[in-house]
This record gives sequence, structure tokens and C-alpha cells, in this order.
Amino acid sequence: MKILLVAGGSPDEWPQLNSERFDYIVGIDRGSLYILEQGWTLDLAVGDFDSLTNDEKQVVQEQAKEVVQAQAEKDDTDTQLALALVMKKFPESKVMIIGATGGRLDHFLANLWLPLEPRFQEFARQINVKDHLNSISYYLPGSYVVKRETTMNYLAYCCLTPVKNLTLIESKYLLNHVDVAIPTSYASNEFIGETAGFSFDTGMIAVIQSRDEQ
Repeated sequence: MKILLVAGGSPDEWPQLNSERFDYIVGIDRGSLYILEQGWTLDLAVGDFDSLTNDEKQVVQEQAKEVVQAQAEKDDTDTQLALALVMKKFPESKVMIIGATGGRLDHFLANLWLPLEPRFQEFARQINVKDHLNSISYYLPGSYVVKRETTMNYLAYCCLTPVKNLTLIESKYLLNHVDVAIPTSYASNEFIGETAGFSFDTGMIAVIQSRDEQ
């Protein structure tokens, strides 16, 4: 099952996508309104909706198939709440999150680090954060082959935690059994073919494919 989570970032920064690719679409706060403005089906709206006017909130409440209203003062961000609800309801699903990278830096970091939370770690490989310039996927220890995404030029290995025995192969810049003591981004690597390989023994890595603004 493929699920789209739409946070409140500007639609100008969304990747190009077809809503029909997804089986279930979730709006997070203002993201709910953006979904409706695109003419898409809004299966679930989640948030405190403090970014909406009363009239906009009414539109969301009338058109969403389901609404989960959160208190403004809460431990979770709206995105955390939405992801927790989705993974509880559809634990086997693939989740793409958009509208989560632009705007406030504190919001972006909260979204980037989502899979580090113990409740989300088991779902790390099922989560993809995407915008018009970047695609972020998450990996737990193991050996992997990454396929180059169309239009993406750069490849980065962002160690979100200390990582042991990191090896990069089949890319422009290589590493061989390196221990990474602090969170580190090995940025601006590149594919030399359509795939690249990497492996590591401990920690978590975010693999970021990206391109420059045209």
C-alpha cells in the first residue's frame, strides 16, 4: 500500500507526482487544504489546524473522509502524530512525505529525524521524504544497492548517528570500512552508473539524492 503524507510546506516545493499512484492520502494541518486545492481525495486530515482560518478549517472538515483534531499544545508535532496514526493503521505501507522540507528549519529537522524515534525505527525503510530537489530514504544496518532517481544528479550519505564500518562502492567517491564517530554528511557524491552500493554495521543513514535548482 502506498500512502502520501502532505505537510504544510508550500506546494511550489512539491515533487512532480500523480495522486493516483497512492492508495491513501493524508493531510497534515495546512497540507489538508493544499490537497483539496489540487482536487485530490483527502482520506485523513490530522493536526491542530492552527494555520487555517475558520472558513478553511470548515472546508477541510466537510471534505475530509476522516478528521483527527489535535490539541494545539501537545508532545508530538502534527507530522509525528500523522505518521504514528498511519503506521498503526497500515504497518506494511510505503509512505512518502512531502511539504516537510521547506520553511522553518526546526520543522525540517524534526521531520528529517522522524525515523530515529524508537517507535518509527522499524518502519525506517518504508519512509521517503521528498521535494522538488531532494529525495531522502532511510537505512538501518545492512548492505544495499541504491537506484538513481530520474533527474537527480547528486548522492549523499548522511550518517544520522555514529556509524561503524561504512563502505561506499560503485560511486564517484568511495569509502572502505570507515567508522564515523559523529553525525556526518558525505555530500556531493555522484552515481557513475544507474546504481550505487553501500553497507554499514551500526546506526542509521539517510541517503539523499538531489539536484540543483534549474
